[in-house]
Amino acid sequence: MIEYFYSAHSAYAYLGSETFMRIAAEAGRTIAHKPMDLRKVVAAARGPDFRGYGPDHMAYFFGREIDRWAEYREAPVLGHRPTYHDNEIESSNCLLIAAMEDGNTIDRLAHVMLEAHWRDDADLADAATLARLTRSVGLDPEPLMTAAKSAAIKTIYEANTEEAITRAVFGAPTYGVDGDLFYGQDHLTLVERALKKPFR
Repeated sequence: MIEYFYSAHSAYAYLGSETFMRIAAEAGRTIAHKPMDLRKVVAAARGPDFRGYGPDHMAYFFGREIDRWAEYREAPVLGHRPTYHDNEIESSNCLLIAAMEDGNTIDRLAHVMLEAHWRDDADLADAATLARLTRSVGLDPEPLMTAAKSAAIKTIYEANTEEAITRAVFGAPTYGVDGDLFYGQDHLTLVERALKKPFR
């Protein structure tokens, strides 16, 4: 199993999504999805948000770096920050957890959410959008969206977030191979190596 700490609206989780899922499949490992409140995780690690970074850093990390990786991974992106990126993120993350708790493999659902946000400018806080994306992977959205609002699912979401903070996860995506954490989709080569031969 490979641990996967991420949020459904993360640019870099999207850029690495298909490559990560291929690596996991080739290694014969399932993915332990741990959708988390990325904003709380970032705040715990770095402060309230990214406002402490200068404009050049922001332009690089959220502009040029995304564009280059998108080209390299052949993962189309909007070319600008998604319109709804600052909307609430709980609904989409809790929907993923609800689908997983219902016994579904959510690899594809996670990918289509990430892709829709970064390629198609989808609003992941919009119920109709979430229903459409859920239906697109062959799942019935109605019971899952109801479950996503439940206290039980929110408890799991909060637990994922607290686990991420406790384990010093500081961004998304973060992958865990047998307890060894790798931050960022640019480290997937190292994840692949660790699945074959653990690092000392």
